[in-house]
Amino acid sequence: MNITSDKKYKFENKILAYISALAVEKEVPVYVVGGYVRDALMNKECNDIDISVIGDAIEFADSAAEKFGVKLSAYYKRFGTALLETDGWKIEFASARKESYDIDSRKPNVEFSNLKDDLSRRDFTINALAVSLNKDDYGDVIDLFNGLEDLRNKILRTPLEPEKTFSDDPLRMMRAVRFASQLQFEIHPETFEGIQQMKERLRLKNDNTGVVSQERITDEFLKILMSSKPSIGLKLMQKTGLMEIVFPEFAQLEGVDQRKDFHHKDVFYHTLQVLDNICRKTDDLWLRYTALVHDIAKPPTKKFIEGTGWTFHGHEELGAKWQKKIFNRMRLPLDKLPYVEKLVRLHLRPIALADENVTDSAIRRLIFEAGDSIFDLMKLCRADITSKDPDKVKKFLGNFDRVEKRILEVEERDKIRNFQSPVRGDEIMKIFDIPPSKKVGEIKSMIEEAILDGIIPNEYDAALKYAYKIKNEEV
Repeated sequence: MNITSDKKYKFENKILAYISALAVEKEVPVYVVGGYVRDALMNKECNDIDISVIGDAIEFADSAAEKFGVKLSAYYKRFGTALLETDGWKIEFASARKESYDIDSRKPNVEFSNLKDDLSRRDFTINALAVSLNKDDYGDVIDLFNGLEDLRNKILRTPLEPEKTFSDDPLRMMRAVRFASQLQFEIHPETFEGIQQMKERLRLKNDNTGVVSQERITDEFLKILMSSKPSIGLKLMQKTGLMEIVFPEFAQLEGVDQRKDFHHKDVFYHTLQVLDNICRKTDDLWLRYTALVHDIAKPPTKKFIEGTGWTFHGHEELGAKWQKKIFNRMRLPLDKLPYVEKLVRLHLRPIALADENVTDSAIRRLIFEAGDSIFDLMKLCRADITSKDPDKVKKFLGNFDRVEKRILEVEERDKIRNFQSPVRGDEIMKIFDIPPSKKVGEIKSMIEEAILDGIIPNEYDAALKYAYKIKNEEV
């Protein structure tokens, strides 16, 4: 951390220089606080700046907007806050305040106060740091809760008693896990215990209402998935009991045994390894999410077969069917549902095609069903290998190399991805002299099946000839 021994920090930021000059001009005490200070001390970039104003923050923000030649993006008189956006920066000005909460709400009752009260209301000590922008003590780091020490030791701890911090705003429990996952910090034992004790504050009622909205909970959950190693956060959710509340289907994977051929023995920990594996290859949130849920339906499909061990026949189909219910409950974007359903449903298929004697027809069908997601499916399959036996890993990766090579060869030759019958519906109606009907779709499907089976090439003339063949066979 870039702090001198007397706890001074020098910002190299023109925005803060302008705000500091304005504070001197207006004779208003001003401090930069929270996440921007934390990230600056960790040498991380951050374009969101929180400014604590001892006094009227909206009036000060108005003056700042005038200096920057812009208008305020928003302001909220009740909370004494204002948002200013300029040159890619988001600057939130807030009057220093203390807060109290009603038991059924995370919206605070605000009373304007001093810097100490303002810092004490924050979620974690590493976010309760402030740096003065004032003339007499410019650059002084204000650290009332040993946040610097926690930052050095990579510890997440609440400034006040954890039970109060989490009762006031239960979403902070998810934020604790998210910060632990993003920053790879440890949660202090007392704070960890506080989450365990207060976790029910995060549970929604039967009518889907609660202290925290599902949307806010899901937003934090997805941020955990987007961290460099999501397993850190997901393990913490499981150990604290948050997972059972937020994603019960996933919580139930722990303790479910499976064969150890190319998987981890426990489905929960196998899935975490799959997720971490795929995160090294992609930043695509929905491919990461699919890795998370690819085995979600193993518990209800688990069956022991003598001589084989535990099996999970049909878990891929059931897991795909579950997704609509999960998406609706977690308020996930429904336009992503078909993609997730498709990959969950198909995630076992490529390994079945690794045989050297597999037919082109089987490869064509996989390409057809996966469409543009075919190579995402292959990434998922590669990530799904979690054996600790390097020989087995090498073998299975070699199998997938062979499948992928065949996919490229067949697609290059047959152009199957996202194809439809080259003979369109209006032509079929003319050839067969039939009106728009279910039969038109049936005939199109017969032509498509013939192409997938390799009976005819994926070409218009061949497909047209095949359509007449169908007609003649019906006569």
